[in-house]
Amino acid sequence: MWKCICKTQKGKKNGIRKKEDRYTEKVTIGHRMSHVQMIALGYFLVIVSGSLLLMLPQATRPGLKTTYLEALFTATSATCVTGLAVVDTASHWSLLGQMIILAMIQVGGLGFMTIGVMFAMGLKRSISLKVRGLLQESMNSIQLGGVVKMARYVVKGTIIVEGIGALLLMCVFIPRFGVPKGIYYGIFHAISAFCNGGFDVLGTEYEPYCSFCFLSDDILLNVVIMFLITVGSIGFFVWKDILEHKLSYRKYSLHSKLAISTTVFIFIISSILFYLFERDGLMKGMGLKETLLASLFSSITPRTAGFNTIDTGALSNSSLMLTLVLMFIGGSPASTAGGIKTVTLSVMIIYVWSNLRSKTGCNVYGRRIPDEAIKKASNVIMINLMLAVAAVLVISYCQPLNLRDVLFEVFSAIGTVGMTTGVTRSLTTTSRIVIILLMFCGRIGSMSFALSFTQRDKVAPVRLPEENIIIG
Repeated sequence: MWKCICKTQKGKKNGIRKKEDRYTEKVTIGHRMSHVQMIALGYFLVIVSGSLLLMLPQATRPGLKTTYLEALFTATSATCVTGLAVVDTASHWSLLGQMIILAMIQVGGLGFMTIGVMFAMGLKRSISLKVRGLLQESMNSIQLGGVVKMARYVVKGTIIVEGIGALLLMCVFIPRFGVPKGIYYGIFHAISAFCNGGFDVLGTEYEPYCSFCFLSDDILLNVVIMFLITVGSIGFFVWKDILEHKLSYRKYSLHSKLAISTTVFIFIISSILFYLFERDGLMKGMGLKETLLASLFSSITPRTAGFNTIDTGALSNSSLMLTLVLMFIGGSPASTAGGIKTVTLSVMIIYVWSNLRSKTGCNVYGRRIPDEAIKKASNVIMINLMLAVAAVLVISYCQPLNLRDVLFEVFSAIGTVGMTTGVTRSLTTTSRIVIILLMFCGRIGSMSFALSFTQRDKVAPVRLPEENIIIG
């Protein structure tokens, strides 16, 4: 009898243990994905959902057909706020299709996690620690504390800035196209500019793929679009510093100081260079006002906005190279922009300069930049360059295109810019898939994309013996 009781108790314990093992296994599987992988999956699902919606017959204008690759390319470009298009947005997509694209631009610009958290808060639901961690990763926040408050602040700020931009743009479009179209064009281009989307719907008013070329002399339009692009690409945490400390620059965080100083420096230098490169070329027949506006606009739009007021394909080689560099740099971290980011560039320049001067540490503005930040900056630059080079090789192998056009297209895609010399529509299926992957990598971050494949559970590091090598 005693043996029977022992066996019974043992069986119960084994049963409990098996249940616990099954529960542990389920929990482990559910938590196996990292934050980076979940964010990448989230954007992937948004893109697939958007592409399926664009395949609806009502999303395309009557008499036109859309292939799935065209829908997928457009959905990726909109969600990744790029602006590259294989079909003209205005003449190919119906009003429903354009609204789907606009919704994906807004989701891609703010980040689906930010919008999702705001919906949850609107429904009075509590935000779990795991969701807060995802939001922190999505927004590139330095700390977990206050990330939900920051998300609320970003959404409110976005609504205000886009609303003001839309009203000002209506003053440009209503006199030209009437009240209904003027209101719609104002809202669409305000959201597209702020999110650095690069999509326009003026193709039926002027000509397909025209962007703002026919409005290059309009001061209000140029200023508003440049303002929206800059505010969207400067970074949400820079907004916070500016609003809290106003013009007291010394009180800004090191991140904000680097982002603002690098942005201003690049803007001034690139504007001067564009003027020098094109005053006797593409801008030769323009008046002084239009030349200055074109120079300023051309220095801002490669910050991943994708609009243009002059023909990009007709730029000189020097201007194209300058644009390519600006596209590679992009905007600032924690913004609607892509690229390697301004702070990444400034960190690497400061690091190299410190090494050349044999300084200890990487110091700027009375602060020392952490070694982890330097390591991350170098990784971002190298991964982006490697992806770009690989994409250029594949596209050049697949079809005989001009190398400068391929380079421009590739850097525009990985920087989520959307500018093109006109080869997007002539890309083959393989080349389009390569561009789709580049846009996806550019939006979630090339380093994040790489980590989504390589990130595993942390293991105690093993230090191997050192051996010197020759560098340089």
